[in-house]
Amino acid sequence: QVRLVESGGGSVQAGGSLRLSCVASAYTISRRCMGWFRQAPGKQREGVAAIYTGDDSTSYVDSVKGRFTISQERAKNTIHLQMISLKPEDTAMYYCAADASIGYGGSRYCTPGNQMAYNYWGQGTQVTVSS
Repeated sequence: QVRLVESGGGSVQAGGSLRLSCVASAYTISRRCMGWFRQAPGKQREGVAAIYTGDDSTSYVDSVKGRFTISQERAKNTIHLQMISLKPEDTAMYYCAADASIGYGGSRYCTPGNQMAYNYWGQGTQVTVSS
């Protein structure tokens, strides 16, 4: 059974940094579309960043460009989300997501906006940014 486990969330002040990690089990991250999503209370789930691990291509929602970086650590079957210059509006539960398909990395497919690309979801890790 595929399992995605997030870690690294916490409480920081505005301007601070956090690094989220997502470890996959019963699932190999090679040549997969994987992403990070977030959901704040009372708001819809929002895609934040996506990576196609086959060629390291990445995409981001406009609100985090230049501040967040998604990456893979293949040896640990893990993806990360490095977040800097955090703002109070980044406060949310952050979820890792993964595609069941292999080799689907098109620029219109593997994006944070295409939630249909993701079949597996983690339980989430909370990020709270205070002003």
